[in-house]
Amino acid sequence: MSVQISAADVNKLRQQTGAGMMDCKKALIEANGDFEAAVDYLRKKGAKVAASRQDRESNEGVVIAKATADGKRGVVVELNCETDFVAKNADFIALANKFTDLAIENNPASLEDLLALQIDGQSVSEIIIENTGKIGEKIGISKYETVTGERVISYIHGNYRLGVLVALNQDIAGLEEAGKDVAMQIAAMNPVALDKADVDTRTIEREMEIAKDQIRAEGKPEEMVEKIAAGKLNKFYKDNTLLNQEFVKDSSKDVRKFLNDTAKDLTVIAFKRVQLGS
Repeated sequence: MSVQISAADVNKLRQQTGAGMMDCKKALIEANGDFEAAVDYLRKKGAKVAASRQDRESNEGVVIAKATADGKRGVVVELNCETDFVAKNADFIALANKFTDLAIENNPASLEDLLALQIDGQSVSEIIIENTGKIGEKIGISKYETVTGERVISYIHGNYRLGVLVALNQDIAGLEEAGKDVAMQIAAMNPVALDKADVDTRTIEREMEIAKDQIRAEGKPEEMVEKIAAGKLNKFYKDNTLLNQEFVKDSSKDVRKFLNDTAKDLTVIAFKRVQLGS
């Protein structure tokens, strides 16, 4: 004899799980009205949905950047989904914030460690699988970055599409605005490194080769190639390393001078820039 499932029961399960009405009704029927078994059924269904969507692209989503209450550490998390529609949903944004807050509280060493952390007895991985079932799209955390410093400033740009962390070497009054200005610089100008010494060898070699090929194509004599290429490399450093970049809000100075003018010897010691889907 089949158990009668009332609309009130379906609604109760829907409120409890966030799953769709028809999915909740089917789960209660399959579980003969047992709420715990119905929740398990929905979670298993979610796992199946997650598995069946592994080949789907999930390049939409949100990027959340936050700093700890004491301003000494910052984290940035990218939570992805398949469509812009889901990315703009308040519940999806709240889920991304929940994962970011968890990272702020627990300081996991890696993305794998973040996925293993628990909220109300469920790991982040399990919560992702469950929400894949609810939402009907492949979702997942693709990036987790962190920085530490005397003062860390966080910045979110473009409706959660880009997050920046800036770690400063000093913590004195009035740094918030300067830190935000540098974060906006990073968002806009996308530096490849903090300073000249931080550019990796492979990038330098590639830039030098490109410069030399351009110079030779212009017909310059071979004895001038190295010298001109070195000049082009210096231009690359000026355009692409944060402290040497022209400050966007005042082109008369670079970022290094802007910081030093704000407070003596103030500088950036680390930064992270996470752009959605890149």
